[in-house]
Amino acid sequence: MLTKAQLKTYRSLQHKKFRDQLGLFLAEGQKCVDELRKTYQLEALITEAEVGSTVIAQLSSLRTPQGVIGVFRIPEDQSPVSPSERGSGGVFVTALTLALDGIQDPGNLGTIIRTCDWFGVRDIYCSLDTADCYNPKVVQATMGALARVRIHYVDLPQWLASVTGNPSPVTVYGTLLDGRNMYEELSALNTPSERGAGGVPAVIIMGNEGNGISPEVRRLITHPLLIPSYPPGEPTSESLNVAIATAIILAEFRRPKTV
Repeated sequence: MLTKAQLKTYRSLQHKKFRDQLGLFLAEGQKCVDELRKTYQLEALITEAEVGSTVIAQLSSLRTPQGVIGVFRIPEDQSPVSPSERGSGGVFVTALTLALDGIQDPGNLGTIIRTCDWFGVRDIYCSLDTADCYNPKVVQATMGALARVRIHYVDLPQWLASVTGNPSPVTVYGTLLDGRNMYEELSALNTPSERGAGGVPAVIIMGNEGNGISPEVRRLITHPLLIPSYPPGEPTSESLNVAIATAIILAEFRRPKTV
């Protein structure tokens, strides 16, 4: 059984302030917990069979709790590297990298992380005002993808400037309403590659749900992209959901060029 002190501590992990102070986060659901155990240190496993449904409901962020909650330790170092470098231990860091500029909705961030996992993008660089990846709602939406996708919080304009200033060139794509047609711009991609057009490592920037990409980040984009609506010229929604747009962009990067 959990003590009152433990229950209070674990309930506090719903808030970023206490996640940062304690270095812990919550994950809910058997599948999510099992996936995260492969990468993260498990501090406590709490099940409904052991503590009862009332305690689980107090810890859960879901309307319908799933009966299994894991308390995990936040790693101290995610070892961020540039898209054109290799990580420690000779582990290759994929040259196709995602950058998020001010993503606020936890569900969107979690879905983006899960999508990156599916398309083999192993590093996401987030602006400092992007939602916390250890928010329980984000963790839930990833369905365990946090076990395979590294999340780095950086001064995004500064990081992009350092990447584009690297002796190895890096192409910076960004999704903009005044960008160029994505299908035409990416037509030079011959294979579902780790690299952008012309064999150059690539960063793809996705912007805030309401305001898009910030001016400081926008000026560092070398290849502005637009996902065209269909049919052209017909009235349609103002924009796509950022998580959906990310999936469309990554699918196009990974799509073999048809001859």
